[in-house]
Amino acid sequence: MAHYLVTGAAGFIGARTAEVLLVQGHHVTGIDNMNDAYDPRMKEYRLRKLEQLPGFTFLRADISERSILEHPSLKMRFAGIIHLAARAGVRYSVENPWVFLESNVLGTLNMLEISRQSENCKFILASTSSIYGANPPYPTPETASSSEPLQPYAASKKGAEVLAHSYHHLYGIDVTVLRFFTVYGPAGRPDLALFRFVQWIIEGRPVRINGDGTQSRGFTYIDDIVRGILAALRPVGYEIINLGGHEVITINDLVKLIETITGQKAIVEYGPPNLADMFTNWADVTKARDLLGWQPEYTMQRGTEQLVEWYLQERSWAKDILTQ
Repeated sequence: MAHYLVTGAAGFIGARTAEVLLVQGHHVTGIDNMNDAYDPRMKEYRLRKLEQLPGFTFLRADISERSILEHPSLKMRFAGIIHLAARAGVRYSVENPWVFLESNVLGTLNMLEISRQSENCKFILASTSSIYGANPPYPTPETASSSEPLQPYAASKKGAEVLAHSYHHLYGIDVTVLRFFTVYGPAGRPDLALFRFVQWIIEGRPVRINGDGTQSRGFTYIDDIVRGILAALRPVGYEIINLGGHEVITINDLVKLIETITGQKAIVEYGPPNLADMFTNWADVTKARDLLGWQPEYTMQRGTEQLVEWYLQERSWAKDILTQ
C-alpha cells in the first residue's frame, strides 16, 4: 500500500479523499490549519471521522508558511501529493484577496517543493471552473481561455496552475490539474448553495438568492469527484482536466428539487446579483473520459437525496452550522 500526502484534509473534498484512501488500505498524512473560513465545527466533524481510521496521521499546520518545508513529518517518500488545501469562495476573495494569494499560490509553491524533495512524486492540484471567466463556450473544454478570471480566487488558482507547470518543466514532476465544477454532498461546505438551501428549507428559514435565480450550475457529487482524483494519480506528464457534473440546473429549480425531496416549502427572498459570481458553468468532460476513464455517475436527484439524508441524521448540530 502507498503513502499519500493530502492537504486540506479536514476540508470537504480532502476529508472524503483521505477517507477513501484509508479504507483502501493506504497510509495518509493529512495537513490542515483548521482555519475559520467557514464554521470550524464542520472541519472538526470531518477530522474526528478520519482520526478513527487506521493509517491516518494529522499535521495541523499552515501550508503557506515556508517553515512547513522542514517539518519532519514531510521528510519522507510519498507516492503522491493530493493538494486540495485552498482558500475558496469567489465572493470572499474580493473582500480579502491577500489570504487567497498566501494560501493558494504560496501554499502551492511549498507543496511543489515537498513533491520535489520527495523524489518528484506525483502531484495533483485542485483548481476551479471559475478560472474560465465570463463567456466561455458551453460545455466548457480545458482549451477555453483561462486568462480572464473574474475574481482574485480564480486568479490565485491560475497562479497555482502555472507554478505547477514550471515545476513540471524544471524538475519533471508529473502533474495533473483538476478543475472542479461546484462540488456538493454530505458534510459539504456550508458557504455554498446546496448546504445552505437544505438547512434553510428544513429549518424554515428564508432562502436568500442573489439575482433572479435563473443562473445555473453544473453541480458535481463528492464521490464522483473523489473517483476522479484517484484516477488522476496515474502518470500523465502535465495535464489539465475538468471534473464536472453532467447535469446543469438553475438555482430556482434547485430550490424546487430540495422542496420535493424534503416535502417542505421554501421561503425565497431574492436580492441583487453578485458581480463576482459566474452566471453558469457546464463542464466538457471528454478529456476526463478519454484520459482517466472517468465520468460522473450521480444524478442531481440522487446526490441531493444523499445530502438531505445526511443532514437529517446530523440535524442536532448541523442546524446550528453558520451559513453565509
